[in-house]
Amino acid sequence: MNRANEVKLSAVALMGATATGKSSLALQVAKAAQSSIICCDSMQLYRGLDIGTAKPTADERSEVSHFLVDCCELPDHYSAARWAEEARLKIASENAAGRIPLIVGGTGLYLKALLEGFADIPDEKPEIRKKFEMMHWVEGVEGLYGYLQQHDAVMAERLKAGDSQRIMRALCVLESTGRSLADWQAEASAQVVAIDCPVFVLDVEREILRQRIADRFQLMMEKGWLDEVRWLAGLNLVDTHPAMRAVGYRQLLDHLKGELTLEKAISDAVTATRRYAKRQVTWFNHQTPDALHGSADQLQEKIMEQLQNR
Repeated sequence: MNRANEVKLSAVALMGATATGKSSLALQVAKAAQSSIICCDSMQLYRGLDIGTAKPTADERSEVSHFLVDCCELPDHYSAARWAEEARLKIASENAAGRIPLIVGGTGLYLKALLEGFADIPDEKPEIRKKFEMMHWVEGVEGLYGYLQQHDAVMAERLKAGDSQRIMRALCVLESTGRSLADWQAEASAQVVAIDCPVFVLDVEREILRQRIADRFQLMMEKGWLDEVRWLAGLNLVDTHPAMRAVGYRQLLDHLKGELTLEKAISDAVTATRRYAKRQVTWFNHQTPDALHGSADQLQEKIMEQLQNR
């Protein structure tokens, strides 16, 4: 029997671009509804990446239970499929305790994996990843992409030639499993537990969001973000690790390597963050067509009703 016919879980999702104020709104409504928060952020998972990811503080986590934050130790990798499975377990345990959890974040792919399913791909073989990390070091992303074009034309067509992280993933899956990532994705599991999860998207006017991003970046720097990036650099992670490519971290790492002045790194990081936010807005507009969009004031009461009356 399909598991989707056996169980139906309940959650509510509050999504949106970076710096829109999701965390503040989520904390307010979750606390009032005596609910919990499941973090849907691909960087807040990693221990030690606190300031640059705007991770919930210890005080905030003491007010409301937060799950799937600080749950991955570098240099380990996390994935959308892994997040979706663990989020599903958290939702089930919270439902069993009589609570409807609030999923909060800006990583739309993770939410999509949770609600629509994700290919059950076997783990990569470490020796395979090391092989392609060495290729990347010697030949650059051009070498990786050329190899992908020769051995998996379908995935090469889908990916941008400069997207080293996704190219690396496609190659590791191909040689670890003997099958194209495209094939695995085509077989995204139909065995997903059904989740009743209305989605809300927090919108902020573009110019206001642009200023918030700049202001928040400055505040993060004042809190010691550069020291956090120094710590990250000291781990000597491979360049393709998601933590090394995260917006903001990447530019500050370039500064520490002597490639950018601090002023230029900050300027580039703010610009990159604004572009990232724009991509997030576009993603939620296209990938969550049934979501209810609005300002914090417009969404607050509606989210409260979903958390309390289901």
